[in-house]
Amino acid sequence: MGRGMGNGRNRSLGGDCGARANRESATRGNRVDVPVRAAGDRSVREELGKVNGGAGSGTARWLADAAQMLQPLGATLAVVAMWLAPGKRAGLAAMGWMLVCGLMSTGGAVELGSLLTSARSPLARAGESAGPTRLGNITACVAQLDLAVGGAWLVASRLGLRPMGIQEPIGLLTAVHFHFAGFATALIASATVQFAEKRGELRWLRRVVMLVISLPFVVAAGFVISPALKMAAGLAFSASVAGLAAFVWMCANRISDGTARGMLCASAGAVFVGMALSGTYAVADFLGSDALTIPRMASTHGILNAMGFCLLGLLGWLIAGTRET
Repeated sequence: MGRGMGNGRNRSLGGDCGARANRESATRGNRVDVPVRAAGDRSVREELGKVNGGAGSGTARWLADAAQMLQPLGATLAVVAMWLAPGKRAGLAAMGWMLVCGLMSTGGAVELGSLLTSARSPLARAGESAGPTRLGNITACVAQLDLAVGGAWLVASRLGLRPMGIQEPIGLLTAVHFHFAGFATALIASATVQFAEKRGELRWLRRVVMLVISLPFVVAAGFVISPALKMAAGLAFSASVAGLAAFVWMCANRISDGTARGMLCASAGAVFVGMALSGTYAVADFLGSDALTIPRMASTHGILNAMGFCLLGLLGWLIAGTRET
């Protein structure tokens, strides 16, 4: 999933029958991810409210409320778009989800601007570092910005467009990447920061979180600019998410609720395997090897990251936060 952006070479996306089979298989594999995203959206909305609630302008809250109201319809239309053949009808259906993403991203941008320009902002006080809770809120805002990128690529993919000459299934996998490796992973990072801050256990977590929220964009840039940058960013992102998983595991062992603790430990365990696969894929893609194909990544790394790390991680933090309050 997250590293599925990687294989841009024409040899694997050309017109031969084997490549067409890969594209069809990857597309079928990613149809699993969209219902998963729809099913998990309630937990995402509630988790986002917990990690980013309280701070925020009235405009940001209004936009988030509007997105929440439209989310069930938008998620349903996203599923419909995935089952329709690429074209105008599929693209129009995908625009329903893009509207939800746009509302969330606009709210995140408004909130991020408020955080960065406020009197307590690290940008407003030279030499003063941001507080960890503030970092948690900023991370949640960046998560919302990821949705705009993911939603736009979903629309382009379902319309059958090829921005910058990027072929399928890379366009669709870019949409998936920014929903899971971007949005959901950043939300988990935000919740982890806030939990660790309360117990004074940040250690290296600040640095890890900064890498987690920034590297998905570097991976995307590398896909367009340079195969070497793409590989390096992919490896760095895999390592940073594995580092985040280690902090999730440590925090989970300090949670009294057994259900939340079990979900967070399972989430951390799943991502270690998933990130090992993504790192291997990044190197194999750079070397031109077919050791890990896109369909195989979708059915292994994609499922582990979506169902294991993201869904269980969000639910675990949601339950932990609910029991604490």
